[in-house]
Amino acid sequence: MTRHEVPVYPKRGLTIIRGEGALVWDDADRAYIDCIGGHGVAIVGHRHPRLVAAIQQQAERLLACPNTLDNDVRQAYIARLVEVTPRGLDYVFLANSGAEAVEAALKFARLATGRTRLVAMHRGFHGRTMGALSVTGNRKYRDPFAPLVPEVVHIPFGHLDAARETIDENTAAVILEPVQGEGGVHPAPPDYLPALRAHCDDVGALLVVDEVQTGFGRTGAWFAVEHWGVVPDILCLAKGIGGGVPMAATVVTERVAQALKPGHHGSTFGGNPLACAAGLAVLDILQEEDLVTQARAKGEYLLTKLRNLTSPRVREVRGLGLMVGIELRERVTPYLRRLQEEHHVLALPAGPNVIRLLPPLIISYAQLDAVVHAIQEVLQE
Repeated sequence: MTRHEVPVYPKRGLTIIRGEGALVWDDADRAYIDCIGGHGVAIVGHRHPRLVAAIQQQAERLLACPNTLDNDVRQAYIARLVEVTPRGLDYVFLANSGAEAVEAALKFARLATGRTRLVAMHRGFHGRTMGALSVTGNRKYRDPFAPLVPEVVHIPFGHLDAARETIDENTAAVILEPVQGEGGVHPAPPDYLPALRAHCDDVGALLVVDEVQTGFGRTGAWFAVEHWGVVPDILCLAKGIGGGVPMAATVVTERVAQALKPGHHGSTFGGNPLACAAGLAVLDILQEEDLVTQARAKGEYLLTKLRNLTSPRVREVRGLGLMVGIELRERVTPYLRRLQEEHHVLALPAGPNVIRLLPPLIISYAQLDAVVHAIQEVLQE
């Protein structure tokens, strides 16, 4: 960190200068297996030639075009995105980050329902802007910035009784992640999302699903809600959507779209041609290389290997596809440091005691074996 950088990030003492596939290199030319992936952004790997070419070609044509003017690449991207999202989610607002996608969702939900109350989940994480922060569950993120958006209630994730008691005719929307990421890699229980969908329908509340981290094949399905057979009213997307180029989308049903009018929302950079070209390339790569199927198979392989580890330090291994959490009985920071420094594996925390793995979907089985071996080693030391 330079002395001029605002000190809001806990630095890891590592300077990364290039990447290739599932590997990154530091300024001493040491290679690392990247299971951080830009916090889940690099789903097609680093420097994928198809993505690089798309960005280069678009940079030579047009970088900026406001949404008051139509653009060929933006129109093509929106059409392609609607083809892969769950049926009924037919209208797209493009932005730049997951927090922006969530902010749009909250505003759209209030407009579409005429209600103001929002229900969110304990342990949930939705971003750091004021609206997204208000529905984030962890108080350590929220409390320094209080007061936040009013009329937000948090309930336990996965508890239907609490949901039914709290979500009523005054609720505009319920927001949740189908697999909580920052909160510890907790997938929703098997019957929870279908029952929550039915209850929201009963009381007229909208269901907002945050797939900023789980979308675009991460969990072994195009979108994690497909594992539960549920279609939300609003779907929030970002991270892997652009393969590394900042981009986000809020995808909504016709009911929600009809509540919106010109001037209700906007974004200067949202849907810029460069990001849309990158997004199109990511969709092409995911489809042509069958990466969603690969993520499912590799995730099952990785989870099996990790669950076979013999260490009293491990409490539980959880995950879906290539979104994996290893819950320890102690804090994970020393183990993350050893993985990085001794075994050249980069991994994330998810709360104080969970090691989180978000590798590119193109990671090889040999690299997964190396990651498992490294984790086994640091847990035995």
